[in-house]
Amino acid sequence: MDTTEFLNNSLVPIRLAAIDKDGFPVICSLWFIYQEGELLCASHASAKIIRLLKANPNCAFEVSVNSVPYKGVRGKAIASLKSDSEGVVLSSLIARYLGDSQPGLSQWLLSRRADEYAIHLKITSQSDWDFSARMQGS
Repeated sequence: MDTTEFLNNSLVPIRLAAIDKDGFPVICSLWFIYQEGELLCASHASAKIIRLLKANPNCAFEVSVNSVPYKGVRGKAIASLKSDSEGVVLSSLIARYLGDSQPGLSQWLLSRRADEYAIHLKITSQSDWDFSARMQGS
């Protein structure tokens, strides 16, 4: 499987796992973009995932399809948070996942951009799988 092509073309959300204060992982589904070897997401300043990543930037992720043939990418990353108050990353995510299909939701999301964070995930390790060859005819 061409991992870069898969990440560039996949429109499923990323599942991002961060460590909560009790030591257990918490999983959050987010829209993402794969850009220059990093996974980029966005979330509002008040979101729990932002608080968790501020406390501990070590995280894990998975991007996988939910129908046959199963394929995906998972790994570990280090998150860095940057203000996205201009909505640059958020606008790219909206264009990728919504396009022009939901202007009301797009407008609402962008109306909150002053408190938006871009989440940059620097991948430290990853593995991929593609069961297409095994599941032909499924």
